[in-house]
Amino acid sequence: MKRSLRDIASYVDAQLIGHDAEVTGIASIQSARPGDLIFVEDERDFTAAFNSKATAVICSDLASQTETSKPRLIVEQPRLAFAHLADWLCRRAPATAGVHPKATIHSSVQLGDSVSIAERVSIGENTTIAGNTIIGAGVMIGENVDIGRDCRIYPNVTIYPKTRIGDRVVVHAGAVLGSDGFGYVRDQKTGKYFKFPQLGSLEIDDDVEIGANSTVDRGALEITRIGRGTKIDNLVHVGHNVHIGKDVVIAAQTGISGSAVIEDHVVIAGQVGIADYVRVEQGAILGAQSGIPSRKVIRGRGVVFWGTPARPIRRYLRELAVLARLARRE
Repeated sequence: MKRSLRDIASYVDAQLIGHDAEVTGIASIQSARPGDLIFVEDERDFTAAFNSKATAVICSDLASQTETSKPRLIVEQPRLAFAHLADWLCRRAPATAGVHPKATIHSSVQLGDSVSIAERVSIGENTTIAGNTIIGAGVMIGENVDIGRDCRIYPNVTIYPKTRIGDRVVVHAGAVLGSDGFGYVRDQKTGKYFKFPQLGSLEIDDDVEIGANSTVDRGALEITRIGRGTKIDNLVHVGHNVHIGKDVVIAAQTGISGSAVIEDHVVIAGQVGIADYVRVEQGAILGAQSGIPSRKVIRGRGVVFWGTPARPIRRYLRELAVLARLARRE
């Protein structure tokens, strides 16, 4: 899609320095071609950016005085502006609305305007799907599910009964939402395990994104909830009764056990293990492969925690240094 730099500047509230031109795509500094828009944040990359083949550069005020004939869009947060523009410039054409003849939809299902249902989709009774939502091939949706507007459900997703999904939610291929939690009661006499009821529900708020092959269990007797704007990577498991707050980021291969609470703005790196009844308070950062024992409280906005059991990274590094000194004495 062609856009003029003046239109782009207006869209992201940028200051245009240099001549107007048309942009047809986005790229990295290294792969840019004429017609592309790139961004640069680090002063060390200014020279490479302005010598690239790109038509224009998004940059901060630090680059406003740089001598170059290349047009610049000056913004406070170049990476963020670039992300917004990428969505705008590269937005896909909307899918053709309608129901594929090979989809199976119960007569009680309510579909909003411009909903697109692909082949081999199955939708159970009393389910509602709001306008402009796209349901990919092979998706299975149970009964009494509520899906909001402008959602994108990619192929082969499974959504269990009584799941509620807000607006503008993206669910990538192979994800499973609302499955039974891992809950069993052990018979002390026989040693056998008996399944504890998994009768709760799952609620996903607006603007959430869930990665491919991730799983989110419904509550046992209550609700599993994922807050507005949270982003979950591929291959993440969220157990039953977990409450995740707003704008949380969770990287791949993380596992969150039942009844844990993750408060707003927490960052969780890859392969973190969180045991049951853990509470991670607002703004904490869990480093890769950290382990959080049962009922532990992680507290510290902006503090990085690392190790198993997880503790503030400065303490963890001091401990490693002490161990290294002891090892050298042997």
